[in-house]
Amino acid sequence: MVKGTRYWLVVCAVALLVAGCSRTLETIEPVVDSSTDQQDTSGAAGKPVRQPEPTPEQLAAQRAAELSCARITVAAAGDIMLGTDFPENRLPDDDGQSLLAEVAPLFSSANIAFGNLEGVLMDGGEPVKTCKDPSACYLFRTPARYARHLANAGFTVMSLANNHARDFGEAGRTASMASLDAVGIRHSGRIGDIAIWPDGKIKTALIAFAPFTNSYPMLDLDVARNEIAKLKERVDLIIVSFHGGAEGTDAAYVPFASETYFGENRGNVVEFSHAMIDAGADLVIGHGPHVPRALETYNGRLIAYSLGNFATYYGISINADKGLAPILIATVDGNGQFVSGEIVSAIQLRPFGLRLDENHQAYERIWELTEQDFAGGGIRFQNGGSFFPAVESGTGCQQQPDLPAE
Repeated sequence: MVKGTRYWLVVCAVALLVAGCSRTLETIEPVVDSSTDQQDTSGAAGKPVRQPEPTPEQLAAQRAAELSCARITVAAAGDIMLGTDFPENRLPDDDGQSLLAEVAPLFSSANIAFGNLEGVLMDGGEPVKTCKDPSACYLFRTPARYARHLANAGFTVMSLANNHARDFGEAGRTASMASLDAVGIRHSGRIGDIAIWPDGKIKTALIAFAPFTNSYPMLDLDVARNEIAKLKERVDLIIVSFHGGAEGTDAAYVPFASETYFGENRGNVVEFSHAMIDAGADLVIGHGPHVPRALETYNGRLIAYSLGNFATYYGISINADKGLAPILIATVDGNGQFVSGEIVSAIQLRPFGLRLDENHQAYERIWELTEQDFAGGGIRFQNGGSFFPAVESGTGCQQQPDLPAE
């Protein structure tokens, strides 16, 4: 009888041991020191209590923290017209292959590379106005195959919102869009045409404005603000391009008022740029005056009021400041805050194309204009081409806030 009792005691002990092990594998409850203030989060059945879902505010804070640590580099240039075959053949001897070669690495190394396409990329077609003097005809038709030169140089997006985008009517702008599409370059110009990069860590868009027919209107600020607000619901970062301001050497200084050129209202570029940033834009790039203009930071965002001419092979003067070809390289975080910048100076030498300028003439000129027009523009310039925010925003890369676990 004693032997039998021992047998059943052993059996019971083994059963209890197995039951205890199986519970440990099932729940793995932490050991809590009763001397601490830790709270018991287990339910009546010993199972963990599900924590509340993160609030929209918490999710927004997490996203903002993620974006503050991200960086995006934008390389931008001004007006580009690589040659024209209308009304006479004024194309480069090598069919344009070498025009951009020296500066191509600067664009290829950026996340986004932008330029303003003056004229159309089109084979054939009829102009919308007549040239009485072919030697002074300001209509530009570049063969469609030249889009390949832009792609080979690293450009990823072009503005088609300017006074030459419709030299050959809306059909000409449609042809430009098709030519760029064929080589994988995005574009913005016609109403409804916005360049969007929907993938990747930072969802980005570029929208181009101009005071011209069937382009996003920079003269109607209410409409422009509304476009930015709608776009901000879809993307993290918005780049605004505008073609505005007067033209020529006398247009280097920003007048802080509406500008006209040959009686045409070309907009108040400061008012427009500030309104776009207030509405949600993060980087503003101007072109149109054919000369460089000042830089400014506004609410932590960078504005380039004009990048002047860049690669204008024929028909556009490159005398004096009009021959300067600045390349803006701007780094922003994923929230659009300006982090750092550089102006790489180049000059145009016809018929050879672009050459890097060791004298940094474009940078020195932009620095000078920024000091005169905006008292420094909230920018700290350094010798050699680099510039930074004059005052650190204090919103740099942040530790991501903890969210409740699911």
